[in-house]
Amino acid sequence: MPGTVSEEEVITNKELIPKTKDKEEVEESKTESKSKSTKRAQLVSNDSTVDEGTLRLQKNIYVVFVECETSGNVGFLARTMANFGLKNLVLINPCELKDDAYYQAMHAKNLVENAIICDNLESFLKKYSIDFIIGSTGTPGGSYNLSRIPIPPNELGEKMDTNTNIAILFGREGDGLTNDEIDKCDIIVSIPTDPHYPIMNITHAAAIIFYEIFKNRNHFPVEGYDESTQIEKDYLLKDMKELIDTIKIPDHKKRNGLKTFKNIINRAFITGREAHTLIGILRRLKMRIDEK
Repeated sequence: MPGTVSEEEVITNKELIPKTKDKEEVEESKTESKSKSTKRAQLVSNDSTVDEGTLRLQKNIYVVFVECETSGNVGFLARTMANFGLKNLVLINPCELKDDAYYQAMHAKNLVENAIICDNLESFLKKYSIDFIIGSTGTPGGSYNLSRIPIPPNELGEKMDTNTNIAILFGREGDGLTNDEIDKCDIIVSIPTDPHYPIMNITHAAAIIFYEIFKNRNHFPVEGYDESTQIEKDYLLKDMKELIDTIKIPDHKKRNGLKTFKNIINRAFITGREAHTLIGILRRLKMRIDEK
């Protein structure tokens, strides 16, 4: 009859209607979702399946945020660190850490909770025996700005030895690192960007730098390769300064000469053996000059 439907059509239409989950299925779904979330959180601190290269990053690399101005950025930085296997967060004279620092960190909030807090950069570097200091800047200098001649992140990742204690410095959100802080660094890393908008958000810049380091994490150790320590480099610079001081040139040229030597040494990532060889040569040269 017109306007009626067959029994077969009724059954077909019923099958097209999605079945409503009963209470038991809803609860089971919630439990499963919570379990997945818990597992994700556990992955951040579970080292049972971490490779040797990542373990070196976790142990030896310190991410240093100097005088942060926004607590939320601390959380974002911690989250970025966890993405690339880093655990040592250092805050130098930070602003008050509010709830957003922990919220933005998501499953990496334990990095914020366990952050090393120091009043000044100098005390941190000394207390943790940092061998190599990397400064990050969005305003690199040209050939005549010796303190700000940078290398790109990919070169840093390929050359740095993660067996030594390394500090990666990130400056204030507004002003970055000061010139004095830059001078303390062994090397400067800068990310090539469009000149119309060159300054990156700190966590965006950190992600690029961390990625290059993480990508090359299994590059070391090379058998028989031991990168020079900060003490060895200090002795090397001291001997070079004494040698330069024997030359009759203006003081500013002496300072530039020593700074240039320091840049070359650090960009070359010289080994301990190379440092000792150079120290021996410089001292013999100084002795020969003193004999005259």
